[in-house]
Amino acid sequence: MLKRTVVELKKFGMEEGKLSCLIVDDEPMALDLVERYVLKTPFLQLAGKCNSAVEALAYIEKEKVDVVFLDIQMPDLTGLEFAKVVPKSTRIIFTTAFNQYAIEGFKAEALDYLLKPFNYAEFLLAANKAKQWFALWKKRKENIKENSFFYVKSEYKQLKISFDEILYIEGLKDYVKIWLKDNPKPILTLMSLKSLEEVLPSDRFMRVHRSFIVSLSNVEVVERGQIVINKQRITVSEQYKPQFLAYINDNSLE
Repeated sequence: MLKRTVVELKKFGMEEGKLSCLIVDDEPMALDLVERYVLKTPFLQLAGKCNSAVEALAYIEKEKVDVVFLDIQMPDLTGLEFAKVVPKSTRIIFTTAFNQYAIEGFKAEALDYLLKPFNYAEFLLAANKAKQWFALWKKRKENIKENSFFYVKSEYKQLKISFDEILYIEGLKDYVKIWLKDNPKPILTLMSLKSLEEVLPSDRFMRVHRSFIVSLSNVEVVERGQIVINKQRITVSEQYKPQFLAYINDNSLE
């Protein structure tokens, strides 16, 4: 059960500069221990607690979470299975009583692996890894926006993608298709649409659908709730329509 609800989070708000944390464990004592550790760590802020990975997954689909302190052995959906489906921008620190999962944990690209019972000093070392990772990630995003390009891995190559070349980006579960000018085939890369949305400049790109980010300068026609880019029609969903219409109105001569 979530101890702090989405409504409560919106009421209190997330503090600037802190990492939002979700604790997931089916053992109440383990939940309470990690909660105490989070609350005494200045750069962490508790977003909520869940007693199942299924509940945590539903939470993350609605709210942004930076770090998940995650047990591995849980019913219905294990921590390892959960780690495979969360966005790459959400980092995992495993908390478990079983050391045989260490290799699998690092294969899941976890930031760290805390073996129960662990003390606050061990917890703090793991939390600091998260702090350092997000500091580097922030710097990386700033560099990408300043340079106006980024690299993605596709078919064992690192391909340079310029902002000016992008028409639109299509999300497909764990992959994205990046459609470029003068290129009939998209570039397919293992990445979430959310991760790309975070690094692309908001004055040049906009999320208009659960599965699409568009280059605003390449929008040719807006008609009946759809965008036309390079003969491709993309529906603007209700969730993103107000923001998109505001952009159109701000750039209209009428």
